Amino acid sequence: MRDESDGAEQIGSTDLLPSRRSPAAASRSEFDFINKVRHRAHQTNPALNTSSSSLIPHPSSLSLGIGDDAAVTRARRGHDTLITTDLLVEDIDFRRDWMPPQMLGHKALAVSLSDIAAMGARPRWALLSVGVPEEVWRGRFVDEFYKGFFALADECGVTLIGGDVSRTTNRVVIDSIVLGEAKRNRAVLRSGASPGDRIFVTGALGGSAAGLQLLEGGARLPKNAVRRTRFSATEQLMLRHLRPSARLAWGQFLGEKRLATAMIDLSDGLSSDLAHLCRESGVGANIDASRIPIDPLIERRGEQVDDVLSSHAGDAFTLALGGGEDYELLFTVSPKNAARVPDEIDGVAATYIGDVTDEKGRVLLIAGRRRRTLKSSGFTHFKRARRK
Repeated sequence: MRDESDGAEQIGSTDLLPSRRSPAAASRSEFDFINKVRHRAHQTNPALNTSSSSLIPHPSSLSLGIGDDAAVTRARRGHDTLITTDLLVEDIDFRRDWMPPQMLGHKALAVSLSDIAAMGARPRWALLSVGVPEEVWRGRFVDEFYKGFFALADECGVTLIGGDVSRTTNRVVIDSIVLGEAKRNRAVLRSGASPGDRIFVTGALGGSAAGLQLLEGGARLPKNAVRRTRFSATEQLMLRHLRPSARLAWGQFLGEKRLATAMIDLSDGLSSDLAHLCRESGVGANIDASRIPIDPLIERRGEQVDDVLSSHAGDAFTLALGGGEDYELLFTVSPKNAARVPDEIDGVAATYIGDVTDEKGRVLLIAGRRRRTLKSSGFTHFKRARRK
């Protein structure tokens, strides 16, 4: 049963045009818009012209894209298709007054790409459904949103093959679906870790949560942020949250080289996502607190960062453990293969932070001689009610 309190109407076909039942459709040329999106989706993607055909799937595997009632794709022989979806709801997952619509379009795709990366797969196609209030539809928001989406899609060799646009009463709602590809039975699962495996994490942690706290404290990006290339430490932290990067190169390398025994992306936070991986694998973990890579931008002095974060009691280590939305990859590797893990890929490092144990479900944080249980502290949409 749908909760009608947010006014959301049906979103789900692959027509990618404003619903005919929506009064907003009459306020601007929806057919011009759909043709514009269709033309943009069918433009030659520069990434598809590369000679490395094994890296970018050939567009001939798409039999039918935007324009009919459903898209038709053709799976390559010897490969599995992976499907992931992410729902973004205004005032829950984002605020329009915090971020330019181009960045929101980027993030809508990036969060789904991160799931594909965590499976060791390559992204191929996307479907995008957007529900917007009528006054938003009449403005430039939707056009700028799609511009950001397509910019990242081009960069990653992803083709938009469908979606829908509809009207909501007061909030923007976004549903992003990405289909990826991995060799048959080669997708990296959360359930493959074994006692003795080494635990690694890409990049640095806590930056997105620090950026969120800056935004909550009143900090904002400059109006020309989309066009700028140089940012202060404060602005870079906000960008960590507003314009995340999916670690596709790392995920694909670990999957294709069959190095990762288990993997998950850090959307909810290190403590929570490590617990998810351990639960699915039926194992425990020991984490060396001194090895956890904390985003160096959090520790920059002399800027607005310190004042805002201290006012929210968000120390760097706590943010790294439970902040969430870093979209780094947490993965395990057999001890015999640990030396094969590169120091970095495309400028993004990987750090060894601990080991898998046979103590099912028990995750310990170790700092010198001190040990304590690491409890999940990441984001949850629905918190469990306390028992009276």
